[in-house]
Amino acid sequence: MPQPAPARSPARNPLPPLPLPPGVTEHYLHCPSNGLTFHLLEAGHAPDNQRPLVLLVHGYPELAFSWRKVMAALADAGYYVVAFDQRGYGRTTGWDGSCSPFAKTNQTEFTITNLVRDVVILVHALGYRAVKCIVGHDFGAVTASMCAWMRPDLFHSVVLMSHPFKAHPGLPFDLLHGEPANPPPPIDIQKDLAMLPEPRKHYKWYNATSTAALHWYAPNQGLAAFLRGYWHVKSADWAGNNPHPLAAWSAAELAKMPLYYIMPFAKSMPETIELMMRGEDPDKTKRWLSDEALDVYVQEWRRTGFQGGLNWYRTMTDPGMKKDIDLFAGRKIECPCVFISGAKDWGNYQEPGALEGFPETCVQFRGVRIIEGAGHWPQQEQPETVVGEILGFLGGL
Repeated sequence: MPQPAPARSPARNPLPPLPLPPGVTEHYLHCPSNGLTFHLLEAGHAPDNQRPLVLLVHGYPELAFSWRKVMAALADAGYYVVAFDQRGYGRTTGWDGSCSPFAKTNQTEFTITNLVRDVVILVHALGYRAVKCIVGHDFGAVTASMCAWMRPDLFHSVVLMSHPFKAHPGLPFDLLHGEPANPPPPIDIQKDLAMLPEPRKHYKWYNATSTAALHWYAPNQGLAAFLRGYWHVKSADWAGNNPHPLAAWSAAELAKMPLYYIMPFAKSMPETIELMMRGEDPDKTKRWLSDEALDVYVQEWRRTGFQGGLNWYRTMTDPGMKKDIDLFAGRKIECPCVFISGAKDWGNYQEPGALEGFPETCVQFRGVRIIEGAGHWPQQEQPETVVGEILGFLGGL
């Protein structure tokens, strides 16, 4: 029995339209294969689908809206550009828990292979059988790298931003006749951080707790001030960002990172940001994140709650939820890949050794591009430079 055609109409959702720049439009696309109705932004669409497709994938706590500054310029270069709210985020609906800010969720919906499946389904629903380039930032870089890693036949190149690809650690090998393996016991990083003279905790494991969604949703300083502060301290506007490589995945090394990554043990994320913003001028970030743009995030997160986005942390910190990627053990990213990030972005080093491992983990690695004047949000802080780097990469393929 044939599948019903995907519905593509801005009238499917009663929410007010987003404040988008000229050349960028928003749509809702229902995909019966996974039950999601994707909220997406597009630029450069051609009726014959002959323009090469470039997919833009956001991270946390961002949205498709975070790509608004780069989409029209990429489209002007001849590409069909699509950014979408990922499962658990924004105006994309149909995932378990999307009806209520605090609904319980089936975590298997957020395994890595299912997130890749979402993108594969979306590509087909857009009328394409190949993606010229998938560009991912932050957690979106996890999605993008996994797409390129698992389906190089479909995703022909990948741009990773602010989150390096970390290779699969490998499976136990030659167990029948080889020498018995005695791997070191796994590091309990949360336990080790808690035992430091000044106890700390890792933000990923904090974000995976049952209370994190409420903390993010109802900060004492108000949601607008909290989000403004969160963007501020992770940007080039916060003087404390002086990132450098870390020697090892150890508590002593990780504790060198700012508090927004390795938090005070007894504080929530809003309390941590409130502490870091003392004496800071939050207006500095208004040059690249206007009050109107910030209000989009405030209104969207206030409407949806944060649990959808935080579900990603739950699956990424639970070894039992990552067993599906053993299917690809030993594989490298085979398509051309480039890494782009801000000079003031600690995300480059939060996984010690990942950035340095790129030539080994990516068969056609095209290098690291560091953007001055940007922290963790380069496509918002320095959009023109990001466009130039992406187009330079694509032009060299």
